[in-house]
Amino acid sequence: MKWIKTKWPGVRYREHKSRKIGIQKDKYFSIRYTLNGKDKEEGLGWASSGWTQEKALEILMDIKKNIREGSEIQTLAEKRKATKEKKKHLERENLTFEKFFNETYLSIAKANRGDKSIQKDIGYFNNWILPVIRGLAFKNIVPIHVEKIKRNLLEARRSPRTIQYCFAVFRQVWNTAKIHDLVNTDSPTKKVKIPSIHNERERFLSTDEAEILLQALKKRSPQVYQMAMISLHCGLRTSEIFNLTWADIQIGKGLLNLRDTKAGGNAYAYMTEEIKNMFRQMIPGEPHEYVFPTRKCGRIGEIPTTFEKTVKDLGWNDGIKDRRQKLVFHSLRHTYASRLAESGVDLYIIQKLMRHGSFKMTERYSHIRNESLQNAVKKMEKFLQPTRLGINVITLNKPK
Repeated sequence: MKWIKTKWPGVRYREHKSRKIGIQKDKYFSIRYTLNGKDKEEGLGWASSGWTQEKALEILMDIKKNIREGSEIQTLAEKRKATKEKKKHLERENLTFEKFFNETYLSIAKANRGDKSIQKDIGYFNNWILPVIRGLAFKNIVPIHVEKIKRNLLEARRSPRTIQYCFAVFRQVWNTAKIHDLVNTDSPTKKVKIPSIHNERERFLSTDEAEILLQALKKRSPQVYQMAMISLHCGLRTSEIFNLTWADIQIGKGLLNLRDTKAGGNAYAYMTEEIKNMFRQMIPGEPHEYVFPTRKCGRIGEIPTTFEKTVKDLGWNDGIKDRRQKLVFHSLRHTYASRLAESGVDLYIIQKLMRHGSFKMTERYSHIRNESLQNAVKKMEKFLQPTRLGINVITLNKPK
């Protein structure tokens, strides 16, 4: 198809072979101009899409003006790119917290976490976060909104732990948006104080209790038994257990490679001989496969209910109202740390073995270690008694 000139220099068109608008053939318009001493031509579009000679001329005049004035946008392609970027910028500027949570955050979270955990996020969002920030774009959300969320929770007599969870959901959503360059500021939760929390797990198992529990689990589920063994002997968190692949198991070195830990980055945990023997008896999978997979070979999202049912049948939580005293899977990790402390291991070493983000988290075991050291001194003291040393003690009278 040949080009046909219009009465406007630099604007021309070609006709479609068959398509018509009314009685006239459809026309495709383009513009021509000189940029940096070279002739340049850019297509605009068909008349059936709304293009006209006058509209083409208007675009051409804008481009020539930009060239004369040395503007950054000097071609139609650059103008289209700038328009697209502006639209994208406006969409990002006006993106609401609610829309991002429902359309983006949840799909990302579902790929990495269990359904039970996701449902908790949805519950916190719908019940506490959404009523305060409904319809608000990220750019319009400030600390005062977070303060209102906290106030609503306190007025409803929710626990400090619940407030912490709610803030965590808010922060995770915000940080996910930030990772995807949809927001460039820190979460406003950083500027809002969370009520103090005193709900650290206090229950840990004696040697006999641990053996009873492990044997009961072994009868019901070898997989849950194995996960419990790892937590008790190596101090792993549930998420660290769920993340284990066969490439992470180094029996020869006695190491477990822990990826994406709670404190950030990778770390190592150290196997006991029992754990080494346990892995030797297991049938290894491919390096990329999970050690403890779901039935569909995916990543487990939560501890199977077998653990809770076993504890219930043992009756170890009967009559206990304080959740800190209840036996849960995390109690195995707590038992691991408590045994280290009882053995007189330095708190700094315990912090490293537990992969605590701060020393404050480890200090809770200081009283156990102090009691252990105190008992050691008392045992030693018995051997320093005069009768044990075979020394006759003579009582001297004071001089008159």
